Amino acid sequence: MSLSRACLKISVAACALVASAAGAKAEALPRPNVLLVMVDDLRTNLGCFGDPLAVTPNIDRLAERSTRFDRAYCQISVCNPSRASMMTGRTPDDLRVWDLQTTFRARNPDTITLPQLFKAHGYHATAIGKIYHDPAKFRDPLSWSEPAELDDTGEVRGKYATEENLRIYQPGGKRGREKAGATEAGEVPDEAYIDGRVASRAQERLRELAAGAEPFFLAVGFRRPHLPFSAPQKYWDLYDPANLTLEPAAAERPRDAPALAFHDFPELRGYTDMPKAGPLASAQVTRLRHGYYAATSYVDAQIGRVLETLAELGLEQKTVVVLVSDHGYHLGEQGLWTKTTNYEADVRVPLLMAVPGLTTGRETAALVESVDIYPTLAELCDLSIPAEVTGISLIPNLTDAAAPGRSGAVSQFPRPWSGSERDFDSMGYSVRTAENRYVEWRRFGTGEVTARELYAYADDDVYEHANLAADPKQAALLAQMARLLPAAAPLRVGP
Repeated sequence: MSLSRACLKISVAACALVASAAGAKAEALPRPNVLLVMVDDLRTNLGCFGDPLAVTPNIDRLAERSTRFDRAYCQISVCNPSRASMMTGRTPDDLRVWDLQTTFRARNPDTITLPQLFKAHGYHATAIGKIYHDPAKFRDPLSWSEPAELDDTGEVRGKYATEENLRIYQPGGKRGREKAGATEAGEVPDEAYIDGRVASRAQERLRELAAGAEPFFLAVGFRRPHLPFSAPQKYWDLYDPANLTLEPAAAERPRDAPALAFHDFPELRGYTDMPKAGPLASAQVTRLRHGYYAATSYVDAQIGRVLETLAELGLEQKTVVVLVSDHGYHLGEQGLWTKTTNYEADVRVPLLMAVPGLTTGRETAALVESVDIYPTLAELCDLSIPAEVTGISLIPNLTDAAAPGRSGAVSQFPRPWSGSERDFDSMGYSVRTAENRYVEWRRFGTGEVTARELYAYADDDVYEHANLAADPKQAALLAQMARLLPAAAPLRVGP
């Protein structure tokens, strides 16, 4: 039995004694369950991450028994490739999946996903809600012991609940009819929206799994606060919109940054109440920010229902819980909305890991990546890790806040962004260290460097303000940061 599994049932101090006792045999322990909670487009605007406005009591309580990773970064700031990367422990370049159309199985038929690994080791692996990308073609039957449930938004509905928006919204309909308003406050119960139904089914599934003989790997995926920012009115009422305005200075783009670093947020402009071009009105900015916070509190309540059921069933001390987002989000900062950049707001993600007997409500500033979740869970549950997994185990960081992480956290994003790789001509590679971010734009297919960005962060400011790449005084730092990026191998489009 591995030391990591033993630590799940005993105190941290006892773990140290086990580690120092050469040849000592620990009593065989049952394998822990795993509950993976994935949230779409969730920033670190949570109480446990220091946001004084956020009303997120359930996630905050989870943080009290978790290790909170304050510098966790996704591999790419858009849904499909980010989720594929996280669930395989492999980078987008390794998978050759960068867009919203390519399934990871199409190019990696033999890769072993995280739930597939657990299934192969005797776990019952099941999913409720959005874990992979939404459309049905992204379902991965090999991952699960049974078909995933409530995983296709086009089938399950639940983005809108009010009559006004439902008259407009037609899932899978003609272009321009797939979106209605960007926000919605409905006088409706939680289950009127899809995440309420996901939470209810996850509660039911936990009760069923608790009665089984096998350990389980349960993945629960919530869609809010992804657009549209829909939530019952009671969650909107938690916030005073006067506190949610955007400071004008925060809306400025980084100085001297290349044009290809930015976008015109087409995802937001597709909603019927948003302008098709140009800036948003201040009232629209406030409404959107209000909606994002309301949707975050709504999904926090649904997560709380699932965690309460876990505790009621006596499974809290037998289950490793991971909460993570697929990527971050812009809410008007730097003149940007939604995701799809290499900047901090888009690539930083909230990450909590609660391991019974091992984590005790501490935080770490170690630099980590989403691909690190795969080997960490595998090692915690004493499973062999496939050779192709590129992540590194975070077990040292789960108990020791000072344990080192990566020398730099790497992310990437292509341009121009249309959702299809056939339109790419450049790939931006970004590396974040404790104090800086470096972005190198390379020609897709050749690796030719066409632009560079270098930013310094202040202690109390996580936004990029001025590109320092052309400053001769930064030449040494520029070279040092560049060495942290992957080699400039040509990227190939196609099968």
